[in-house]
Amino acid sequence: MAVDTAVPTAVDRSVDMSVDLAGALLPSPMMTASGCAANGPELARLFDLTELGAFVTKSVMAEPRSGRGTPRMSETPSGMLNSIGLQGPGISAFVEKDLAWLDRAGARALVSIAGNTSGEFADVAAALRASDAFGCVVGVEVNISCPNVANRGLVFACDPLASAKVVALVREQLPRDVPIFAKLTPDVTDIVSVAQACVKAGASGLTMINTLLGMVIDTDRLRPQVAGVTGGLSGPAVRPVAVRAVWQTRAAMLEGRLPVVPIIGVGGVRTGRDALELVAAGASAVQVGTATFNDPTAPVRVGRELAQLLRDKGFERLTDAVGVAHGRVAR
Repeated sequence: MAVDTAVPTAVDRSVDMSVDLAGALLPSPMMTASGCAANGPELARLFDLTELGAFVTKSVMAEPRSGRGTPRMSETPSGMLNSIGLQGPGISAFVEKDLAWLDRAGARALVSIAGNTSGEFADVAAALRASDAFGCVVGVEVNISCPNVANRGLVFACDPLASAKVVALVREQLPRDVPIFAKLTPDVTDIVSVAQACVKAGASGLTMINTLLGMVIDTDRLRPQVAGVTGGLSGPAVRPVAVRAVWQTRAAMLEGRLPVVPIIGVGGVRTGRDALELVAAGASAVQVGTATFNDPTAPVRVGRELAQLLRDKGFERLTDAVGVAHGRVAR
C-alpha cells in the first residue's frame, strides 16, 4: 500500500477542540492507538507530536518480552489481524529511553501498561511513577484486554472482578491527579458490567475498544495464517462494534447506572467522519491505530477533518458534540 507522507496542515482553530479527560487538559481529542505507532520517534519525523492531544505508547510490561513467533500479521478484507504478543523492552528500558525521549520532545504521553498478573501491573505503574520523565505523562492506559497473548486467561477484561483488581492496584501506585483509563475488550457479553467494575475500582475513564479476537486460515497451506493461530482484528471492520460499545456505555452513564467518566473511542477510525461517529456515540477523545500503517499522519489528519465537520454542523466546541446522538449532550 502506498504511504502518504504529506505533512498535514494545522487543525481548524475556529472550533474549540480541547478536552478535559478526568483532569488531563488536552488541546486536541486526537491520539495514536497503542501498538500502532511505536513510541514516538518514528512519527515525529512526519509531524510535530505536540499536535496530538496525547501520544499513546506501545503497552509495556515489567520485563523485556520477545513476543510471539512469525508470521505475526495478516491483512484482511477490511482491516488486519495481528499477533504480536506484547513484544517490548520492559519498563526500565522504556522509561530510560522512550519516555525520556517523549519528554524531551514536549509530547504528552498516555502510557499503556500491561502485565501477566495484577501485581505486575502495579509494579509497572510504580516504576513509571518513579521515572524522571514522569512529568510528560498525562495519563495511564491500563491494557487489561489484549487478545493476542498466548494465554487467553490473561485477558483480565473478560472478568469484572479481575478487571477491578488490576485497576485498584494500579490506582494505588499513581498520584490521584494522574488519570487512569481501563482499556476494554469487546469480546464479552456485557461490556457495561466490566466498565462499572473498573470505574468503581478507581478508573478515571475508559478506552473502548481493543481489537476483537479473530483468526485467518491460509487456504494454500490450509493452516493458520499467523504463528499465534489467533490474533487481534483491527481496522474498518471493527468500527461498528466500537461505536456500539461506546454507545452502550455512555447510555448507562446517562441512565445513572454508571458514573459519568470520559471515554476514549478507538476502533477502525480512518476519517473525520469515523471519528465523529464515536464522538456522537459518547467518546470525548479518539485514537487512530491501523490507519497509521497506510498514512502515518492519520491521527492529525483525522483531527483536522473532524474539526471541519464540527464547524460545518454548527458546533463551536467538540465537547458539545460528545454523546449528541443520544438526544442530549453527555458531559
